Formats: sequence, structure tokens, C-alpha cells
Amino acid sequence: MTANLSDFARISTAARFRPPVPPPLTQPLGLLDFLKAARRNPITTWADAHFRLPVVAAEGVMGRITVVSEPSLIRQVLIDNAEAYRKDDLQRRVLAPGLGEGLLSAEGDEWRLQRRTLAPIFSVRTVRSFEAAMNASGARLAKRLRRRNGMRVDVALEMTRATLDVLERTIFTQGLPGDPDALGRAITRFLEAVGPIDPLDVFGVPDFVPRIGRLRARPAGRFFAEVVDELITRRRALMEKAEAPQDLLTLLLAAQDPETGDGLSDLSVRANIVTFIAAGHETTANALTWALYCLSQDETAQERIEAEVDATGEGDVTLDALPFTRAVVEEGMRLFPPVPFLSRQATRADRFGRIKVPSGSLVLIAPWVLHRHHLLWDEPDAFMPERFLPENRDAIARFTYLPFGAGQRVCIGQSFSVQEATILLAHVIRAVRFRLPGDHPPVTPLHRVTLRPEHGLRMDATVRA
Repeated sequence: MTANLSDFARISTAARFRPPVPPPLTQPLGLLDFLKAARRNPITTWADAHFRLPVVAAEGVMGRITVVSEPSLIRQVLIDNAEAYRKDDLQRRVLAPGLGEGLLSAEGDEWRLQRRTLAPIFSVRTVRSFEAAMNASGARLAKRLRRRNGMRVDVALEMTRATLDVLERTIFTQGLPGDPDALGRAITRFLEAVGPIDPLDVFGVPDFVPRIGRLRARPAGRFFAEVVDELITRRRALMEKAEAPQDLLTLLLAAQDPETGDGLSDLSVRANIVTFIAAGHETTANALTWALYCLSQDETAQERIEAEVDATGEGDVTLDALPFTRAVVEEGMRLFPPVPFLSRQATRADRFGRIKVPSGSLVLIAPWVLHRHHLLWDEPDAFMPERFLPENRDAIARFTYLPFGAGQRVCIGQSFSVQEATILLAHVIRAVRFRLPGDHPPVTPLHRVTLRPEHGLRMDATVRA
């Protein structure tokens, strides 16, 4: 029996699935304990007050830090007074060595040039044109999963393979050099290496002092550079012969700033390709992994999504035909946001009501906190996909849900990612049902730039008739 919205309304709150997560702290950590916890898993450092108060300001290891969860103040930081805030040095120290000066880490005029140039590539019309390619990747994934009937499947690995396949069909249609699985492993190694917060970065030690994480990330960084350089060389040769496919890579290399007519520099092109490969695929693969985990623990939601997908028949699916499937993806990203926190550094003094924000201080907007905040959400720790159905979305206030950020620096690929995840999830649901084995280690989130299951996610697959 499938569940409609009224069925969900009748489910008692006690019956809701609440994914296990590190409990908020009730007492502040000392300096040494904080540094150890932040290095191992930063989401374990949040306190109960962060999930219950609109603003928490305190002096910490990195000076004054103000955590903002009030939607109007988030708008102030990201939109209304955005010129008074920039990406802080800690983020740039972590991301720039591996990802270069792409959209994620560039600042000022360089960032504005890249954003203007790349925006048309990710227009709604262009992204919708990739539906067929995403469906082809979904069908390939479903076929692979059906062959695993009765077997234990590494769900995170399969979702990584699928999102890399989407990249090959949309951004790099001539294929990625070498083995895509090797690329996936390199991305994982890179994020594992740079993800832990280094005390040297916390204390602002100059960059010329070696960091263990960066040293460990170098082989993956070199691998990225080799892959990207080969991609660019091959594609430029095809463009010179007017034989290049009109995929995102060609669009990127041919893109021009609408204001000046200038193209991107080779360094900018490389940095953004690495960003699309590393950050773009990783976040979507994790979103799918968390969605499948939550569905495996919620029989009602599982039945409803199966009914919706089955109603689409065989063949390709469309985003518009999958409102509940999309809602599952979005609720998964609420509970396990792709980027757990955003940080900004005040370039001049500001105020949040009576709270002063000194120039040079850090302001944190943490989707991990915001999406589970007791002032903003009913049953904040419960998996409730119906929150995101079209008829219920108006109840979600702006700036309470930020899986892709907001303002000028909102993720340029957000529509691409949501469409990709929804279509791939539909193909998985059509093919198999996953069950978490009883002997599986606790499934808890680990913050390594993005959020992933700490011990992986291996589930038993059963083919659906």
C-alpha cells in the first residue's frame, strides 16, 4: 500500500526515522580537545546552543566567531551587505592548493569574471538538455545493480561511478583519460587528505610551512593536473578542426566574458574543470548515498518513491514527473548538507542587532546547524521528505535551507546537481531495493570538505520485479 500526503501526516513523530549523528556538546571544549575534534570530524564541535539560538558569538581559537542561523541575518551577510564579507583565509588555505583559483576559491574581479563567463553554461535550458544523458547514466547504473541481486553493494562507490559517468556524458563527452574508477579514488584521497582541519591553518601559520594534509594530497593533485591537461589538449585540437562536441568542456573553453569578450585563462579553465570533477561529482554522489540510506530505514517513504517511479513506466524519466523523488533528494541534503558550513570574514565592522561583528572576525553560516535548527524546523532531526513536495515548499522560509549556499556565490551547478541526483535515484529505485545489514557499523556522517558516511555504506541489494 502506497502512502499519500495524508498518510504521512498520520505517522506519529515517534515513528519517524532519525539518522544517528554526533550529539551536540553540552559543555565547551578546551583548546586541545577542540583541535583534536576539529581535525577528526568538525561536526562534532557544535554545541547545543548553536541548534537553539539565532546567533551565537564567542571568542575562540581563531578569534571572535559569530555563528548565524537567523534567516534575515544570513541574508544580510550573503546578499544585502555581501560587499562587507569575503571568503576567509582558512577556506582558501584548504581548497586553493588542490582546486586552484576556480569559482570555489577565487575572489574579487577574478571571481566575477569567471562567474559571468560560466553562468550561461549552467542555464536552466542547458541543464535540461542533459536529461537524456543523465537517463543514459541512470540506465547503465540500474543494469549494473540488477546484476548484483542478493549481493552486498558498496553504495557510495556505485554512486561515485554513476556521477562520473554523467560527467563523461555531459561535460567530457569524448571520455575521461584513463580509468574513471582511478579518478574517483583520487578524488576521495584528495578530500580525505585536505579535509581534516590542520592546527597550523587555524593559527594562521604562513603557507610556506608544510602541512601534512597538503603533502598527502599532492599525488592526487598531480593526477588531476595530468587528467585535465590531457582533456584540454585533446579538446583544443578538435576545436581547431571544428570537430569538437558541444558539451560543457567545449563551452568552457569557448566561453567569453559578456562584458569584455575575453575568454578564461588556461589556469582558470584548469581550475574550474578540476572543481567540476572533484567538487561537483562528490557532492551529488554523497547526496544519493544519504538518500538511499534514509530510504532503507523508512518503509513508508520507500513505498511511496517506488510507486512514483513505477508510474513513469519504462525508459527515460523527467524531473517534472518525480516530485517525491526530488523531495527525497532535498530532504537528504537537508539532513546531510553537501557543504556543512560556509564561512566569511568581515572586511569592515558590521552589526547583527545588538551584537557587534568586528572587522576581520569570522562569521559562520552552517547548513549542518541551520538545517537542524529547532527554531526553524518541525522535527528537525527526522527524515520527512514531504517537507519538499510542491504544495509544502512555501512553508520553508528563505535562507533556512542552503545546501548550495545563497547570494552571489550560490553554487553555479545547483540545478545540474538536483536534476542529476533525482534522475539517477529514480533509476536506482526502479531497479533494486537496498537493505542495511544488521552487522553494518553505525552510519554516521564524517566531515571531509563534504559529508560522507564514516565507515562507508554497504547494503544488500534485491532486484525489484
